[in-house]
Amino acid sequence: MRIGNIEVFNLRYEIPAGTGFSYGGGRLTARVTSLVKVTTDKGIVGWGAAYSHPALVRIIIESHLKPFLIGKDAGDVKRLWDHMYRLTRWYGRKGAAISALGAVDTALWDLKGKAAGKPVYALLGGTGQPVPVYASALLWNEDLDALAAEAAGFIHEGFRRVKMRLGKNEAYDVAAVSAVCAAVGPDNGVIVDASMRYDLDTAIRVGKVFEELKVVWYEEPFEPEDIDNYIALRKVVKVPVAAGENDFGVQGFREMLRAGALDIVQPDACRAGGISETYAIAKMAQEFGAKVATHTWSDAVALVANAHVVGALPNGISVEMDRTGNPFIDELLVEPPRVVDGHLTLSKAPGLGIDINTATLARMAMTTDEPMPNGAYSDMSFGAEYDFVMPPYHAEA
Repeated sequence: MRIGNIEVFNLRYEIPAGTGFSYGGGRLTARVTSLVKVTTDKGIVGWGAAYSHPALVRIIIESHLKPFLIGKDAGDVKRLWDHMYRLTRWYGRKGAAISALGAVDTALWDLKGKAAGKPVYALLGGTGQPVPVYASALLWNEDLDALAAEAAGFIHEGFRRVKMRLGKNEAYDVAAVSAVCAAVGPDNGVIVDASMRYDLDTAIRVGKVFEELKVVWYEEPFEPEDIDNYIALRKVVKVPVAAGENDFGVQGFREMLRAGALDIVQPDACRAGGISETYAIAKMAQEFGAKVATHTWSDAVALVANAHVVGALPNGISVEMDRTGNPFIDELLVEPPRVVDGHLTLSKAPGLGIDINTATLARMAMTTDEPMPNGAYSDMSFGAEYDFVMPPYHAEA
């Protein structure tokens, strides 16, 4: 089974005026993601996803990696990952390069499972048990009653855990978490994401409140480079500390784990280097006694890929599911992800077990020469008018 073709589809969704949300990165105007389609000489198709600068993803895959991959054995996944990494090492190792090669890697795993007649989770040693999943939304909202109602709605939909964004100011953060915890009740869980907005004193002070409220985990109080603060926080706050969505590859996570900075690592197949690297990160975390709860904020292909990894690991505890009205989650697959009693059931079909909704793909795909329209795209912004700088966090003394 040889690689016959590789294609990149950059997808864009413009959020209707007046319906976006605000968070630590500003006011969102659009969403973007990249899908990669690998077709073999037998006509079998595998899908992967990358979340990075769309133009860079296309250049790296179609202009650089593709000529080296055409004609290669699609089933030799590890060798191809290593080859792509060596090809991009001089300008990669983190960021767009490893995210792009990871999309190809995920598509190769999809193909490998189809060739073997097995789901990817089975190739990784999993049994196919439903995977815990949490609702990721609850952005900034001064109307705490509305925020609480949103959280309760996710429980009604079948989720058992919800994640909320903090980092607005200390008074809001404490009040919002209290309201959401009360809304979901003691039998369900609340995860908090501080959006990398805290200093150490604030993180400790607010973390003590999170302890009392029995928060499930405490995500990204600091930027990923602030390893010393993560170490210091873990020593004094009992809530498990999590991070990793803004890191890449084994080497980035190894640094955090060796330092004793994290209880929970959050790699993402569409960012951290595909299924191969996400699985390697998770196995390394197991050696350090850490849990794995993959990040997903882009599309359903990435969500499913992460779920296959988490479902194959003894230390895998959850996957993230964007519930902000993202069509890349809700409309991209013929069979959208379904949640029952806080779990995501993976298909027993070979590979990733997904079929792309071609109508959605055609509707959302940008043309190959289309420049990225200016806007705020969650983690990325384009255009000087979207050069948003968040005011300093207001922490109470």
